[in-house]
Amino acid sequence: MSGVSGEDNDYDVAVIGYGPTGVTAANLLGAMGLRVVVLERDAEIYTRARAISTDEEVMRIWQRVGLAERLERDMLTERPLDFVDARGRPFLCAHPTPRGHGHPPQLFIYQPALERVLRDGVARHPNVEVLLRHECLRLRQDSDGVELTVVGTADDSVHRLRASYVIAADGGSSLIRSQLNVGYEGRTYEDRWVVIDTEMIKPWPDHDRLRFHCDPARPAVDCPTPLGHHRWEFPILPGDDETYLTTDEAVYALVARYGISRDSIRILRATVYSHHVRFAARFRVGRVFLAGDAAHAMPPWIGQGMAAGVRDAANLCWKLDAVLRGELPETVLNSYEAERKPHVREVTERAVFVGRIITERRRPVAAVRNSGLRVLNRVPGFGDWLQDSNWIPVARYATGLQARPRTKASGRQIPQPWVTGPDGVRVRLDDVLGNRWLLLHSGSVTPQPAWDRPGVSSLTVTPAGSRPAEGTLVDSDGVLLPWLARHRAATLALRPDAYVYAAAPAGAQLPPPPGDFTPAARPTATTTQ
Repeated sequence: MSGVSGEDNDYDVAVIGYGPTGVTAANLLGAMGLRVVVLERDAEIYTRARAISTDEEVMRIWQRVGLAERLERDMLTERPLDFVDARGRPFLCAHPTPRGHGHPPQLFIYQPALERVLRDGVARHPNVEVLLRHECLRLRQDSDGVELTVVGTADDSVHRLRASYVIAADGGSSLIRSQLNVGYEGRTYEDRWVVIDTEMIKPWPDHDRLRFHCDPARPAVDCPTPLGHHRWEFPILPGDDETYLTTDEAVYALVARYGISRDSIRILRATVYSHHVRFAARFRVGRVFLAGDAAHAMPPWIGQGMAAGVRDAANLCWKLDAVLRGELPETVLNSYEAERKPHVREVTERAVFVGRIITERRRPVAAVRNSGLRVLNRVPGFGDWLQDSNWIPVARYATGLQARPRTKASGRQIPQPWVTGPDGVRVRLDDVLGNRWLLLHSGSVTPQPAWDRPGVSSLTVTPAGSRPAEGTLVDSDGVLLPWLARHRAATLALRPDAYVYAAAPAGAQLPPPPGDFTPAARPTATTTQ
């Protein structure tokens, strides 16, 4: 849309920024039936492919809005990972290990294509108004909402909108964060990198492997991307001419070291950027929430920058929906920062650690790294174990929206296997859970009056091979019942995002629901793939 339509400019949520975080939020909120306005200063999708990979947990989020299968068609999955020395010899190899979210553990993306699919998803929701070439100049909060002064950059028109809440997903240089006077603490690394996106014309051997070239002379990232694209990243070294390194001549010289000839690729763009480690001092200021790069920035080494923003949106949107519908008190929104910030910090620390391994410039240290990891790599499964345990930290919330006392299951997201629903259809678990509060039982059901009175639905997990029946789901893959047993839980109270709010052993009562909990009627989320 090119301008504000109609006289009624009151919205439940205003989303500022239409990158991966903002467009995910728009899809989630749209599926929840809220009235949403999206403000984006650019007219088109940004053409540079910034993010190049994502993971199974993010795909699980996009599954909730019915886009996972469509998105996956444009992705590369199940690709191996190699750390190689200066001569191209692997010293550590790994294959991503699934963590049980029901999707491939690592997926390579072409970001412009991904954003197009996500924007097409938003178009399904008439309750979401998208205003391209519009920018928020000013915010003013009061006890009832937020007034936004918006300028249309195409014609300099000025509009005033109101929203109950605002999600600022307007990037690392967020104007909203600046308006709120929120500090953006951290550091920018001295090394600058040239990022080269290409179209693959003639494939070369092993073009579909991700390689980290851990060469002290000049490290490099060599990454397959889908839809016939490929990416390289190289540091700009002391004495380099930064402008020259972005020319076609320099790019061909850089990739020639890896056997890539001029007739193998077409250069799409070469851009220089710096690595950042930054965190907003606060993720919430009254009715305004910072998300994605507006809230945090991390180096790209483990491919989690975009993923962190998508997780932000998933954590925040269902809580906004619950508050706006009167299901939960407004104070629950404080749990957004309490849950997301510690995990983002942990992921960022891991990204910095992996980056140090890749970019080590001291030759004696690099030699020890190579030989030590090469020996360990001969141990069966070591590479996979290292990647699974040290690559992307699992999100387990130590604080936030969960019952006390905590249990072994508290704050964890339940895995998502394929199950057989009450109607006998085999589906992924979340398609049965339905983005709602739910009790999940194993074995005999212990009545839970505190949850039954407000009308929270229940499902009983039955073993593989059981007959489907009303009120049950069959653990077809044999995943849920063992998970419940390992976490000493016979009954779970699940939040709409499939995180465990409370758990109890057999025969015991769950802690009660959150204070002032009043389940509200809501539309069924779109699940068409």
